[in-house]
Amino acid sequence: MTVTASQQRPRSWSGRSLKDVADFAMCSHSRAAAVLLIVALLGFLPGIFSIPPIDRDEARFAQATKQMVETGDYIDIRFQDEVRYKKPVGIYWLQASIVKAASATGFRNALTTIWLYRVPSLVGAVGAVLVTYWAALALVSARAAFLAGLMMASCVLLGMERLMAKTDAMLLLTVVAAMGAMARAYMSSIGRYQLDALGEWRAGAIFWTALAGGVLLKGPLIVMIVALAGLTLGILDRSARWLLRLHPAAGIVWFAFLVLPWFIAIIGRTGGEFLAGSAGQDLLSKVFTAQEGHGAPPGYYLVLFWVTFWPGAMLAALSAPTVWAERHEPATKFLLAWVVPCWLVFELVVTKLPHYVLPLYPAIAMLIASAVDAHALSRKRWLVWGTAWWFLGPLVAGIVGIVALAVIGRQFGLMAWPLIGGAVIMGLLAWRLYEVDGAEHALLRAVSAAVLTAIAVFGFVLPGLAYLFPSPTLARILRDSGCEHPVAAAVGYQEPSLVFLAGTDTRLTDSAGAAEFLHGGECRFAFIEQRQEKNFWQRAEAIGLRYAAGPRIEAMNFSTGQAITIAIYRSLQTS
Repeated sequence: MTVTASQQRPRSWSGRSLKDVADFAMCSHSRAAAVLLIVALLGFLPGIFSIPPIDRDEARFAQATKQMVETGDYIDIRFQDEVRYKKPVGIYWLQASIVKAASATGFRNALTTIWLYRVPSLVGAVGAVLVTYWAALALVSARAAFLAGLMMASCVLLGMERLMAKTDAMLLLTVVAAMGAMARAYMSSIGRYQLDALGEWRAGAIFWTALAGGVLLKGPLIVMIVALAGLTLGILDRSARWLLRLHPAAGIVWFAFLVLPWFIAIIGRTGGEFLAGSAGQDLLSKVFTAQEGHGAPPGYYLVLFWVTFWPGAMLAALSAPTVWAERHEPATKFLLAWVVPCWLVFELVVTKLPHYVLPLYPAIAMLIASAVDAHALSRKRWLVWGTAWWFLGPLVAGIVGIVALAVIGRQFGLMAWPLIGGAVIMGLLAWRLYEVDGAEHALLRAVSAAVLTAIAVFGFVLPGLAYLFPSPTLARILRDSGCEHPVAAAVGYQEPSLVFLAGTDTRLTDSAGAAEFLHGGECRFAFIEQRQEKNFWQRAEAIGLRYAAGPRIEAMNFSTGQAITIAIYRSLQTS
């Protein structure tokens, strides 16, 4: 039957244009990669250059890298005089290479420019999006692979991790690369993917290199993910011969060549201290105790999933019946083996942080995308109503952001308003036209809403909340003091970001220690939270300290959520 143009159901402008973009991407792999790259950069670049160092993890990582560059010691990992043996050296080397390269080209203040330290995380996040597409090509259709990449490019959790100079975005890249190589070996063993002898060596090289990179970034976590997936498939299929296609004999040698030199060097330097700190204090303590107060009961990640994997999460429940029905299909079986065993382990581990399950999200994205591409989503009304969160998400984020700018930032943030408005409109269209235009069109609109929301929140809202970031103001006071080498002591407010920006020699002490510090010479400053001032005054009077009081900084400690007032004192030359 021929359908004329007048008989076709008209599509809205957003649906038509977004569908055209998807059709354009499907013309070739290079076009698909280009579109994914553009979407990822639009969502991931905002805030990279404008948001100050974030306490506490990012600032600790950045400061440890800065000390490596300052001292030239690229084996040991320290925050001031404190060793940091919780994670291996990989991310520090990547950050240091960027900072050293910037310094070599004459970049001013490279050591304290936080966005340079964020470059590896940005590369990891963008790379993870592109490698998700590559990995998915072995398991699902090209269109489903593209949709999976879009879900990762707009994923809330990845959008947060790409902003912070730490391990998790780069770890995600290594995990997806390793699992993509595993997928090719597995699918080729059953004739569902063509892999010749050269292709097997190529897949093996990617697998073992990614595995080594993941270990250097975050220790055995990537090994657990890969091993549990392989073990699960071996049990289900009663065979694991397909793993031989990854050339394990040569691969293990290559893996050892990449990983062992640093581990041998750090163990030789510290004896058993590194292993005790990494495996004992960090890894095992997380399994059995709530480390640093980050404990939660099982089910924590399932609850957070609907927020952290937004907007793709809104289709998870709708795709679940199809995934269950196809659980014996090789591709679905592989993806479930990637997700389910590790998810159960993470739920059972006592210490829980949102980003722990991030390496499992690409597999979930592929499962959802495959169901979307096959038009096999559930039609149950109560599940379809979950798509309302495509509209409610940007609406809530926009209201909270505008209110925060008005109350905390004391500004209207007018630049963010059109972006938030556009996100809300796209989210509304995604929800209301879901059944009219179909799940794929709705997802494309939801991705657009997510990208617009990210630009508004990270590009305009958070940079406008200077009240949450007092460390740049304190560091600026030191730079503008007229001293060649000013140094500071901090009391009450002792966040890692202050050490990173004000200098490695910044002393974290108590009130008496700050008074003694100021008494030690000129061009010394004390940053004292007002609750500690009385003790400072008493000690200063007792030792005859001469000092000048400077401005007072009203702020909020981002890490504790407490409002603080920081008084600045400067030493005066003694007669």
